[in-house]
Amino acid sequence: MRRKVSVIGAGNVGASVAQYLAQKNLCDIVIVDIPEKEDMPKGKALDLMEAGPVDFYDITITGTFDFADIKDSEVVVVTSGLARKPGMSREDLLQANAAIIKSVSENIKKYAPNSYVIMVANPLDLMTFHAWKVTGFPTNRVFGQAGILDSIRFRTFVAMELGVSRNDVQAMVLGGHGDTMVPLPAYTTVAGIPITELIPEDRIKAISDRTRMGGGEIVKLLKTGSAYYAPARATVDMVEAVLLDRKRVLPCSSHLTGEYGLSDVYIGVPCVIGAGGVEKVFELKLSDSDLALLQKSGNTYKEHLKELGY
Repeated sequence: MRRKVSVIGAGNVGASVAQYLAQKNLCDIVIVDIPEKEDMPKGKALDLMEAGPVDFYDITITGTFDFADIKDSEVVVVTSGLARKPGMSREDLLQANAAIIKSVSENIKKYAPNSYVIMVANPLDLMTFHAWKVTGFPTNRVFGQAGILDSIRFRTFVAMELGVSRNDVQAMVLGGHGDTMVPLPAYTTVAGIPITELIPEDRIKAISDRTRMGGGEIVKLLKTGSAYYAPARATVDMVEAVLLDRKRVLPCSSHLTGEYGLSDVYIGVPCVIGAGGVEKVFELKLSDSDLALLQKSGNTYKEHLKELGY
């Protein structure tokens, strides 16, 4: 029997996750959406299946609105929820998406009780916490795609600034997946060279600020939705790390129990992701200012959690 991954939500992000995942040829895929969407998820699944002969994958892709079809999934990726619109913060989506994620999480608990849950819906860190509470799963099995996306945006902007290959840039962005994120220039390098040796301080600040507003920049440009190619591709890195036990070191939204002076909150920190989900959290040595920003980010989310009754 082939391995199985379910993607909840057949919108732009969910469909892109399914596409990138299919191209890996790692697992069968189930795409789930609500009955009101009628046969739309079936159409997207069939369309992706028909691309298989020329994209060299032969896994099975199924579209459905029946959550029972996620049974035996090893990983469930949650992309469902309302997308941001111009002028909206991720937190503006809190109450609307909390109701959706509650229903989705209850179905995951019912039909895929042994799965790993990767949250992509916004506000990311808050919805990850919410899904953890509703499913009752261990914290290592519920985590969110946060800093991976923010870090690849940072890498892109650094490469654009220097006119070098994006593949030679490594970056680290911690904190909440929102305006309170904390880009770390001290842990960002080009072929091992710290960017502080290559880019003036004022330009590093501008690049960091652009990274913080990276999602909003795309929302403003698209006007009718939010980013989906980069978020989906970042998510597939996480799925692959679990399925292949790759032990990737990735900044993910993870549950903290005292690391960085934060407890009982989900926030982006560097983790080892493998067959056990979040297998380890690395506690980096941060400057006083960066640590203060990270703690501010975490405490901001703890305040928002009160709005959800936590």
